[in-house]
Amino acid sequence: MKMMIEGMMCMHCAKRVKDALEKTGCKAEINLEEKCAVITEATADTAALTAAVEKAGYKVTGVAEA
Repeated sequence: MKMMIEGMMCMHCAKRVKDALEKTGCKAEINLEEKCAVITEATADTAALTAAVEKAGYKVTGVAEA
């Protein structure tokens, strides 16, 4: 799954997003240049992953299968 995320500007932002996603039990790689997270394994549903990113202070602008 690929999540497009608005608001990530630096490596610190990317780490916050990755940490938020990994707290849900998923494995994610962050692509700061494309402003997205590629989730390879997830135990939570899309709504829970979106909520985790938004709780960290960022906005999910789209979700697609990777």
